[in-house]
Amino acid sequence: MPALIPRPTEAAFPPGHFTLDHHTTVRLGTGTEPAADLLRSLLAPATGLPLLPSPDGPFTLALDPAPAQLGDEGYALTVTPDAVLLRAAHPTGLLRGIQTIRQLLPAQVLSATAQPDTGWLLPCADITDVPRHLWRGAMLDVARHFQPVSYLRRYVDLLALHKISVFHLHLTDDQGWRMPIAAYPKLTEIGGHRAESPQGPAGTGTYDGTPHGGSYTRTELADLVRYAAARGVTVLPETEMPGHVRAALAAYPALGNHPGRTLDVWTRWGVCDTVLGVHDEALDFCRTVLDEVMDVFPSPYIHIGGEECPTAEWTHSPTAHHRMAAEGLPNAQALHGWFLGQIGGFLVRNGRRPVGWAETGAELPLDFTVMTWREAAHTLAAARRGHPVVNAYHRATYLDYARSGDPHEPPAQPGAVVDLRTVHAHDPVPAEADAEAAGRVLGTQAQLWTEFVTTPAHIEYLTYPRLCALADRGWSGTTDWTDFRTRLSDHTVRLDALGIPHHP
Repeated sequence: MPALIPRPTEAAFPPGHFTLDHHTTVRLGTGTEPAADLLRSLLAPATGLPLLPSPDGPFTLALDPAPAQLGDEGYALTVTPDAVLLRAAHPTGLLRGIQTIRQLLPAQVLSATAQPDTGWLLPCADITDVPRHLWRGAMLDVARHFQPVSYLRRYVDLLALHKISVFHLHLTDDQGWRMPIAAYPKLTEIGGHRAESPQGPAGTGTYDGTPHGGSYTRTELADLVRYAAARGVTVLPETEMPGHVRAALAAYPALGNHPGRTLDVWTRWGVCDTVLGVHDEALDFCRTVLDEVMDVFPSPYIHIGGEECPTAEWTHSPTAHHRMAAEGLPNAQALHGWFLGQIGGFLVRNGRRPVGWAETGAELPLDFTVMTWREAAHTLAAARRGHPVVNAYHRATYLDYARSGDPHEPPAQPGAVVDLRTVHAHDPVPAEADAEAAGRVLGTQAQLWTEFVTTPAHIEYLTYPRLCALADRGWSGTTDWTDFRTRLSDHTVRLDALGIPHHP
């Protein structure tokens, strides 16, 4: 069996192969043109093959709604010595099948340069493939360390190869605001840059003493969304509120609880105690930001963070106490849920589904989709409350933790090692979940926070091959560890062809 990651649901590989060459043409069914465009663009750099359309081409792309069991992402691939048939019930299924075809071809097909001496042999196959979980995500934090949009496109390409369905783009935090908002230009002019600062005590790793900045244009983000969609990847934006907003408050102090205070964009890591106020101006700011976020990102889900929100400023704020009295809230802590309810309701009224990080599994309004990260038990608690849940338990999905205990590993988030086997062993659905709760678990997602990660090479070193394990588990369900390691051993040839620094 060829080493496919993720592992197909059902696959047989009889003897023989189909040869792609300059005479190979593609028969296009109705609605398959985008998939054909992707096939050509992915194969052309290495193969030089035109794969021109033809009504009698031996390579057929077809949409067929009849096999309902394929769902939105499933596909069926049949390869014989004389023909190739890739069919799906939904266009996204064709995009997933194209990634399988890429993996079945020689690894040189992934090269960005021409490979004229390679024979493009596609092994005979009979594959039916449907994902176990619909949400298979990867989060990249560009707020702590900005990455150019050209790299984000490469990041999307690598996600698509592994059939990752969601690219969670963490755009704002205390240390930087990366998305322009027309009504608030200082968010990127001021909030997008942090200055040089004194280093903290030796060895603490709590300070970033290096000047750093960057932001995207609206056009760059919109183009990224289209680029990802053409590969079957949804870009999920995250703009943090009401906490993790120091960069925004550096730009617009009036949005906070001390309007006359001058703040800098935070140069420390960790949780900052400056948060948005709960006055009308702050809420209007959030709605204006989210209006533009929704305009750029068509994702049905919009992430607003929501976690790690200290309430000390609200406790001492007369304005916050006025809001508590007006809303009948018992204390400053209750303002957190009230605030999220206001913002979540705004998204719901606009036809979107709010997403938030859950610290306890119980603090988000019920119309939120919950990302559970702090404790393994929170996934079950949130599902039993009625939330759709994405299991992002940090001890199994946070790729900013070190890959191993080797002292030569590059800098990583302080904490326990999250090794390859831990990621592979992580089941998004708690063992104790009944059928109803299990049905609310959408899937799983990897996270890469970038306090200690500054370059694309470091991002990819930490991401791969661990994301291969999460992709396998998210798509295939439970797979044998030995089987996965065997497939991964062969898959590393593809990672090498892509220039991914996955080896120590």
